[in-house]
Amino acid sequence: MRIISWNVLEAFSERHPETKVPLGRWKTLVKSAKWKSMEDVRRAAPNAKILNGERARFEVAGGNFRMIAAFDFRREIAFIKFIGTHAEYDRIDALKVSQF
Repeated sequence: MRIISWNVLEAFSERHPETKVPLGRWKTLVKSAKWKSMEDVRRAAPNAKILNGERARFEVAGGNFRMIAAFDFRREIAFIKFIGTHAEYDRIDALKVSQF
């Protein structure tokens, strides 16, 4: 899958160095993925929380940070919709946020 807004995650990891390795692992996982459904996401990332048919929440750096990605399975694209601290995540609507 292609990742849209990866540069946002790179910039975030520069501000929060503890996220650099986990985000790098997530990038490797997603770029090599051939996911066709949220069930495929669930199998590949069992700790992800499936929010609906296109969005999933991923915990980053032991849950101190949260990231929301939306998937277009037909076009094989992952869109980064949000990344922030757990407290920032608690203040957003995970199904509607489009930070980038």
